[in-house]
Amino acid sequence: MGVPADAGKRKARKPRDATIGPMSTQESTSAGPATAEQVRAAAEQFRSDFAAVREQIGRVIVGQGEVVENVLVCLFIGGHVLLEGVPGIGKTLLVRTLARALDLSFGRVQFTPDLMPADVTGTTVVVESEGSDGRRERRFQFQPGPVFAQILLADEINRATPKTQSALLEAMQERAVTVGGRTHPLPAPFLVMATQNPVEQEGTYPLPEAQLDRFLFKLLVLSPARKDLGEILARTTGAATGEASAVIGAERIIAHQRLVRLVEVAPHVQDYAVRLVLATQPSALIQAGEMAFAPPMVNQYVRLGASPRAAQAIVLAGKCRALLDGRGAVSIDDLKAAALPALRHRIILNFEAHAEGITTDAIVNNVVSTLPVQVS
Repeated sequence: MGVPADAGKRKARKPRDATIGPMSTQESTSAGPATAEQVRAAAEQFRSDFAAVREQIGRVIVGQGEVVENVLVCLFIGGHVLLEGVPGIGKTLLVRTLARALDLSFGRVQFTPDLMPADVTGTTVVVESEGSDGRRERRFQFQPGPVFAQILLADEINRATPKTQSALLEAMQERAVTVGGRTHPLPAPFLVMATQNPVEQEGTYPLPEAQLDRFLFKLLVLSPARKDLGEILARTTGAATGEASAVIGAERIIAHQRLVRLVEVAPHVQDYAVRLVLATQPSALIQAGEMAFAPPMVNQYVRLGASPRAAQAIVLAGKCRALLDGRGAVSIDDLKAAALPALRHRIILNFEAHAEGITTDAIVNNVVSTLPVQVS
């Protein structure tokens, strides 16, 4: 899998409904840009770093340009990613390559049915040492698990039991782990990238909705095209193999995450994000007196729609895309681009949808295509 040669050069979009203007500096802190000139310089550095990381990934990964871009979007807005695809198409390789392109600590957990929560989070062990008076002393000491890394690969996460899967809930939401009554903060930035195989169902445990909701994006990794498969063979069966080098570290990633949040969102654009998420809820679940936005397809096939986390994910991803295009404000096109990966795993279908083969992707595409840009 790999990135096209012009991956770092994005085509500038000119959405007609964007509110173009300088990014706000009202939320700036002493750790971030404070003036308009500093904001512009930081935005240029962000675009340069984004392209540099993407170029490093392209040395190893062939194709999958959209997947790579969305993974980097999640990285720079501080969200977690769920990669779904059949075995052998490079999901794990993509995560390892991203870790090499970033100067961050990396941990991997191979999820299996016999994996225990302590194998992920760590545990308290008894340590024996010699005291100052020469006597042997015993004390409890926390032994960190692989989750104490800045990039965590949760490989085949749906093979572990729900008890073990839930061990990641606090880590993903609170960026901390509680063991033995003590809370241990995780290093920043912290990114969980999980993989799962949608084909093989024997010996697997579907992720609970509460955990799925904590993934900012769910990305579908498809099989390579003919041209890409030829390039994969050329790269992997020859004498020379490409490798990624670290081009950015933790401090700059955190600075970019702060910068993304400075991008402005006009009221009508934010309202579109609100209506987009509400449109995934069946009309029967809307509070009395509130306007329902669900199209007929949602009312027929959806049991439960997306949560407020979906709106947060869409807006943050829109801010990142606007910054990549050199704009200081989010457009509705930015929100539409983020809708599918942000919503597909947050919608629960009813029995009728499963019986007729309706997918959540079809529901999201229908919502995006039917929802009006503005309402009176």
